Formats: sequence, C-alpha cells, structure tokens
Amino acid sequence: MVSNGSREQVLARAQAALEAGAAWRARDLLAAHVEAVKDPEAMALLGEVYEGMGDLPRAGAIWFATGAKGDQVDAAVAAWRAQSGDDFAAMWWSLPASVRVDPLPRRIEALRERARAAGGDVDAEVSPTASDVVDPHPDASSVEPAATPSTELTVHPSADAEEEEEGKFDASWFVAWVLAVLFVVFAVIGFVTALGWVVPG
Repeated sequence: MVSNGSREQVLARAQAALEAGAAWRARDLLAAHVEAVKDPEAMALLGEVYEGMGDLPRAGAIWFATGAKGDQVDAAVAAWRAQSGDDFAAMWWSLPASVRVDPLPRRIEALRERARAAGGDVDAEVSPTASDVVDPHPDASSVEPAATPSTELTVHPSADAEEEEEGKFDASWFVAWVLAVLFVVFAVIGFVTALGWVVPG
C-alpha cells in the first residue's frame, strides 16, 4: 500500500477531515500512510482518531506500535489484547506493515518472539491468511455484526516466565521465616525466664 502524499500533506488532509467532521476520511488517510511509512506522529493521530470513533482495539494496536503511555493507552491496549484473545500472531499482523520491519523496538520484537514461540508465521511478507488480520475497514454489507468483545483481560504467562518466578528470591517468604525464627527464640527465652521464677535456683 502506498502513502497518499508526503507526510505533511497527509497530516494536513487528515486534520482538515477531522475539522470537517469526517473522522472516517482522516482514519483512511492516516491508515494508508502508516501502512507504508513509519511515521510516529501520524500513528499517534491515528490512535486518537480510532479512539474517538470508539475503536479501542485498533487504537491500542497503533498506540502499542508508537510506545505511547498513559491510562487511555493502557485501556486501549487492554481492549486490543482482549479482542485478539492474546493471540500474539494476530496481534503481530494487526500492526501496520511499516512497524513490522527491522530494526524493531524492544516491545515489538518481544511481540514477534512471543508470536513465533506460539507457532505464528511472523516472517512472511504478508499475513499467511486473510483471517489472521481483522480488516480495519470491512465492507459493512458482507460482514456480520461482531459480538461485543469481552473487557476482561486474561494473561497467559509462558512456561519460561513461570520457571523464572519459581527461581526468584521472594522477600515476603524471607521476612516470614525471620519472624517465625524470632518468635521461637523469644518463646524459648520467655519459657526459660518463667521456669527460673517457678523453680528456685
């Protein structure tokens, strides 16, 4: 997909569309642009457009790609993960093509590695099947209404993460053991002292 003009032209046309109340046109311009060009400013604006249109999962994917931060972003990323069911391959393919090229930021590289570990084909030029990626602008006449996505986010830790957790030092257990030992020591001291009062020396 080719961007529709220079970066400045696309941003200006998208802003004009937003001011004219045509958020859908701004969305289409920006989506085509960021598919072809890695443009953080355009992606940030596209995330805002998606959010303004109520498409939190798409906003989450775009904001994840930009590395944006904040409560608004966290909610959108959670919606993106919930919609995909934490299918990392689907999440990978839902990112714009321009951000799926090397060199990758660490967060995107981590997503690719989790998708690869889950058996996803993340090294192809295009998505292996059309069903792997949700079309951002489906033809409404050919699509059945989607079920409302669950807002509950389920995180499935990897086996490696579970092994790491088992091997980590847990300060709360250490404190509990120290307190237990101190309790026993003081109990013995108290018992010996009380015994000294009862039994004359």
